Amino acid sequence: MSYGTAQLVDDRQRQRLVRRFGGGATGWLDGLPERVEALAREWGLTVDGPAPHGRTSVVLHCTRSDGSAAILKVSPDPGLGTSEARVLRLWEGTGRVPRVWGVDRARGALLLEAIGEGRTVAMGRTVPPMREIGALIADLHAVPVSQQERMELNPLVNRMQFLFDQWERVRADGPAADLVPASLLHHGHAWARALAHGASEEDRVPLHGDLHPGNVLDGGPERGLVAVDPRACLGDPAADGIDWVLWRTRGCDEARTRAAELAEAMGVPTERLMDWSRAVAPVYAVALADRGRAEGDQFAFLMELADGR
Repeated sequence: MSYGTAQLVDDRQRQRLVRRFGGGATGWLDGLPERVEALAREWGLTVDGPAPHGRTSVVLHCTRSDGSAAILKVSPDPGLGTSEARVLRLWEGTGRVPRVWGVDRARGALLLEAIGEGRTVAMGRTVPPMREIGALIADLHAVPVSQQERMELNPLVNRMQFLFDQWERVRADGPAADLVPASLLHHGHAWARALAHGASEEDRVPLHGDLHPGNVLDGGPERGLVAVDPRACLGDPAADGIDWVLWRTRGCDEARTRAAELAEAMGVPTERLMDWSRAVAPVYAVALADRGRAEGDQFAFLMELADGR
């Protein structure tokens, strides 16, 4: 079967990839159909169509020759798939991540087990119980990690540098420039650096690094919640809980209630989790403003939380 680029990537996904990887992504996309055809042939896949995920890769629903459902990810950055496969295999025994069925570094490709119907928590109408989220996070953090594996993981402070740099560019170039002062991001970044450096070596664990509701799938009653698309790093365990304190939260009392329930399930101090949430609140505020959602209670809460340090 021949695939056209338009069948594999819509305009929104194309824009995401160009924004992330620059103009070189355009040429890469031109060669995508040939790349996908070769992968489908070698891995015995039928490509069923694009999946909704993908900020750094094209993600496709596939069926393997044995009839099992799979996810094919292909990225302009070939190192991303290799890195993701390594950390997913680290966590494979927990059942909390998809199984890795194939890696092709030369083509920047990764073949993964498909989870349920592919519905993320972000697609739902309700916020899951924090004890369920905390159990997912605790399972990932409890995996034994060798000294060599610890050395291969990026430190959390590097992940924070990337995160704040990325959203400062978004802030400066979009509607958030008039709504979120640059000083809030700068102060938040400084606090995040201090928190990252403050965790002792023995307390540092393998973190998912990007555990927002769009990266958690509902695996059904047998599988439970499953984490995807890790940006793994090593650091303070509380940092993996940030998104769940801030997502769809409309007031500081609600945030503190969530943090207390989540911290208990994760086995971290509530105040530590609240400190991380305050540090990263400006990033969330920029994201809301960039989407034209700066008028509601959630944006006001985020600005209040970020200002309350």
